[in-house]
Amino acid sequence: MITISDNAQDYIRQQMAKEGSAEGSFVRVGVKGGGCSGLSYEMKFDTEMGPSDQVFEDKGLKLVVEMKSLLYLYGTELDYSSGLNGKGLFFNNPNASRTCACGESFAV
Repeated sequence: MITISDNAQDYIRQQMAKEGSAEGSFVRVGVKGGGCSGLSYEMKFDTEMGPSDQVFEDKGLKLVVEMKSLLYLYGTELDYSSGLNGKGLFFNNPNASRTCACGESFAV
């Protein structure tokens, strides 16, 4: 399962409204090879489902993850910070054994 914090929910809803996301849009999260720790996070708004997509709903938002990425993201919480140490969405991933200093890549 993948969850979303209250702060992230508010931020994502604002961004969807700002971008004028289409009816039925959802948040697609995933993992790809790359970054200084080996794996990088991906996130975008999408409207098309794939055959191996897994769907989670939390706080009224639909989160979609391809099965390959779910292996790395299971149990992750999507969160948002507006603090002095960085502003933006980030992944609280219990599967990550290490992350890079910028927090955009990880290893398992």
